[in-house]
Amino acid sequence: MRVIVSGAGQVGYGIAEKLSTEGIEVTVIDSNADLVQRVRDNLDARGVHGHGSHPDVLAQAGARDADMLIAVTQVDEVNMTACQVAHSIFEVPTRVARIRAQSYLNPEWSKLFTRDHLPIDVIISPEIEVGDLILERLAYPGASEIVSFDDGQVVVLAIDVHEDCAVIDTPLRHLTDLFPNLNATVMGVRRKGQAVILHAWQSMEAGDQAVVAVARSQVKRVLGLFGRDEQPPSRIVIAGAGNVGRYVAKRLEAGQEKTIVRLIESNRGIAQLAAEAMDRSIVVFGDALHEDILKEVDIRDAEMFLGLTNDDETNILSSVLASELGCRANFALVNQPQYQRFARRLGVDSFINPRSVTVSKILRHVRRGRIRGVYSLFDGTAELIEAEALETSPLVGKPLRDFQIGPDIRFGAIIRGSQVILPSGNIRIEAGDFVIVMALSHAVRKVEQMFRVSIDFF
Repeated sequence: MRVIVSGAGQVGYGIAEKLSTEGIEVTVIDSNADLVQRVRDNLDARGVHGHGSHPDVLAQAGARDADMLIAVTQVDEVNMTACQVAHSIFEVPTRVARIRAQSYLNPEWSKLFTRDHLPIDVIISPEIEVGDLILERLAYPGASEIVSFDDGQVVVLAIDVHEDCAVIDTPLRHLTDLFPNLNATVMGVRRKGQAVILHAWQSMEAGDQAVVAVARSQVKRVLGLFGRDEQPPSRIVIAGAGNVGRYVAKRLEAGQEKTIVRLIESNRGIAQLAAEAMDRSIVVFGDALHEDILKEVDIRDAEMFLGLTNDDETNILSSVLASELGCRANFALVNQPQYQRFARRLGVDSFINPRSVTVSKILRHVRRGRIRGVYSLFDGTAELIEAEALETSPLVGKPLRDFQIGPDIRFGAIIRGSQVILPSGNIRIEAGDFVIVMALSHAVRKVEQMFRVSIDFF
């Protein structure tokens, strides 16, 4: 398979990095020579300097033989034009574009992105993807992390295990006896900074952060068992009134009427735009790192602070400051992976990496086969994998107890049509089942081999 990635920024580089490690022939285009050189120096991929929407540049990148174009530059119009050129001149079969401006995504203009107009097969909006994930976190504040899957039937929660947890020090095999109707599996924990896969004879300890696969309908029950069934916040302060901040605020306004939202924005023009867009929310022009501004938005009475600016340092430090001034909980967007290591130590309760969210979403559409998603856990020491079982998979047709899965891999849930099935030794995986798996990073390749997916692409 041959893939062209237009844009070598954080998202484009991340996509190229993933695909190149999986044996895909990748060419990356960017108008910034330094970013192209970084691709050449660090990845098993070609780098082409130029504009990804120019026909001569696409030709140089191999568009005549390409199977897919992924346009993820910072400019929507460049991404759209690149898809048009790839379709009209080079007949590239599949075209993916990142579109950030919400105006383009208005349902009123849905005919724009069709084969007869702008032929884009898949549109990714990072702001919407990230915003929806933030809203889900707010709906279940007791979880420190949530991973949702496209089918919507299963979510995976990361939950802090405290001394008052009802299932602490209980072997996992006994949880089924204690709660026979509970459709959830504890797959592993982070313990003393290390990712650990848990099996049936093991138990959770105070101080762990547990990774639990659960049917969506039972999320609140699982959080209750962990003593973390908290009410969604109704008084929220958002730092950053850009695309993500405005999207989250508008969705919150459309929800519960009792929800009070206040936004802080340091750019006067963006603040004015946000103020005009809001129905009930208050927008304050100022710097979220200034105590007087935080006090002006009544941070002491706030139940949640969201650091959603375009600057990692501002998001982290303003979250910490908000908590010091009395806010009950905080949340930050953190793009730089190295910052995530110390953000929690500084006092950030939870965070999302927008780049990882966007890359994972795009890769779901790139992969035809049978891994639909790979999500990094615990600073990359473990992976959460959503995979589909092929008829050729060695897992299909035999009881799980007969298969040597290994100590560093744990199955969390099996999705069969509308059913969510808990894995057990008696269960037989069928072709077409979707399986949620947690694996330590060094065992990911073995999971791929189980599902025969490592080279199954378009």
